[in-house]
Parts: sequence; C-alpha cells; structure tokens
Amino acid sequence: WVYYPWNNHLIHILDEEEFARVRTSRNKYKITGAEQALLSTKKVGVIGLSVGQSVSVCMAMERSFGELRIADFDSLDLSNLNRIHTGIQHLGLPKTIITAREILSHDPFLKVTLFHEGITHENIDAFFSEGGVLDAVVDECDSVDIKILCRMKASQYRVPLVMEMSDRCMVDVERYDKDPNLPMFQGGIEVPDLKQLSALTNEQKIPYMLPMVGASTISARLKASATEVGSSISTWPQLASAVVMGGGVTADVVRRILLDAPIE
Repeated sequence: WVYYPWNNHLIHILDEEEFARVRTSRNKYKITGAEQALLSTKKVGVIGLSVGQSVSVCMAMERSFGELRIADFDSLDLSNLNRIHTGIQHLGLPKTIITAREILSHDPFLKVTLFHEGITHENIDAFFSEGGVLDAVVDECDSVDIKILCRMKASQYRVPLVMEMSDRCMVDVERYDKDPNLPMFQGGIEVPDLKQLSALTNEQKIPYMLPMVGASTISARLKASATEVGSSISTWPQLASAVVMGGGVTADVVRRILLDAPIE
C-alpha cells in the first residue's frame, strides 16, 4: 500500500521488485534489463526546475536513476504555467515539492532528495556528495554564479554535466568525469568573480548568458528578446514546446552518459 498525503489517496500496488519490472517492461529492449538494473544504482542531480522539471519527470518515467536530487529555491508563479506541467491549485507551492509529487505519483519507490533553498555555496557539497557522489548533474538554473560554481564542483568531484538551452533543443555536454580540467562552457566565457556575479540583475547577466547559450547560433527570436530583458520583459522567455523537447533530449543524453554509451 502507498499513501499520498497531499491528495489523501491510498493505493494498493505490487511490491517494489515486481512493480519496477512491470512498469519498465515497455522499455525493453531500448533499455535492456541489465541497463535498467545499472540505472537503478545511479544518482542524478538537477538544478533548476523549469526545464529541470521536464528532465526529472522524463527520467523518472524511464526509471533512469535510483536517487534524484532536485534543487530550486522558487515557488510556483502564475507566469511559470506557460511551461511547467502542473495546475493553478499548486500556485505558491515550492517547485521542488511539485516535481517530487509528480515523480512519486509515477513511482513511489524512487528516492527523491529535495533542496528547497536551491543551490548555495553552503549546501553545494552536500548536493554533490552527501549519500554518495552524483553520477551526473543537470544545470538548468538561471543564476550565472551558480552555473559557474556547479561546474567548479563538477570538476572537483569529476561529475559529467549537461545543460539544455531551451532554444533549438541545444544541449551542452561537459565531461568532467573524463577530464576535470575542461574549460567551462566549452571555453565560451572568461570566468569572472563569483561575488560580483551574484549581485547582477537579469539585464546585467546578458553579456555572460549569451556566450553560454551560443551568441552566434541562438534563434533570432531569443536574440531579439535579449535586448528586451529588464525593459518589456523581466527575464529570458521559455516556451512549453522547448521545455518538453529539452526534457526529452536531456534525459536521453544523461541516460547515455550513465550507461557509458556513445554520444554524438
């Protein structure tokens, strides 16, 4: 029996081993039984829960991890509902709670560890290493200083890092597990002082963010939107279609990394 306290549902299900076997039976043989067993031992971290929610739920549906650590300091706002899959009844709830409930509604046996305060200088080591070092980390946060800090930690702990741009389904893969001395963002930016970055407004972040997402190759609409941040819009635009595509492609890339499969 599994009890969901947030909606007062009590549901009779199979025991864990049988539940997992039946729930993943339609994965075979795109994911083999041996691969599914290996994935169940993996720990994945997701920072930021817009695209990150899509990634997290997609990976949970495939059962591509044993533990998921999710971090976001924000609560659901009405403007988030253009891209986050949830309902207006959840306005004001932490995004971590919303994402965890969605995952556990699919599979109550998965372990989900929540960092409600987001990623900070104080908790980032716990996020990467407490209970075992992460096998992969997904960066979908908006804070430039945290993006840089999590790459520093990914390099320190030798954890592969994936970032999806919410634009043209572009994915950045940084294999710190293979080379901890990789230049951040494929060498796209000069790393500034973190204290200076943490105080920047969204408008002031643009010179750092554009090279991260590929200033010469981003879509024309995103490039045009960048000039409106701080004027007619408060931050970067994101569409549900891009978030859903990004969630799928990122989940696919992370699974390949966890299985040591080739990525082109």
